[in-house]
Amino acid sequence: MLRRVAFTMYPVTDMAAARAFYEGPLGLATASSPTTPWVEYDLPGGGCFAITTVLSDSPSASAGGTIAFEVDDIEALVSRLRSSGVRLAGETLVRGPHCRMMTCFDPDGNSVLIHQLDDDRAN
Repeated sequence: MLRRVAFTMYPVTDMAAARAFYEGPLGLATASSPTTPWVEYDLPGGGCFAITTVLSDSPSASAGGTIAFEVDDIEALVSRLRSSGVRLAGETLVRGPHCRMMTCFDPDGNSVLIHQLDDDRAN
């Protein structure tokens, strides 16, 4: 029986560039050494996201995976991503039935969905 998601992981080719992206514009924090080939980010509210250079898997959106990070202020984060030169999937937020979203891409082309629930759904 499955109990929970242990972690979500993306393969990356350049750990320094990937860490600069996830720890810079996205603001994730880790206690991992700068030279480790496996970095984990414990997420507020539970869950773990990892990046690694130790797998032979190829990164990028063509691999079919994505991770969605729930955020409190999507407009502020998208503005920060833009000013940091992060590649975004479009110019405007995508409107879902109960949320707003924007896809951005890490240095390897892995898709990262930024997601904010509407106020009436956030609690």
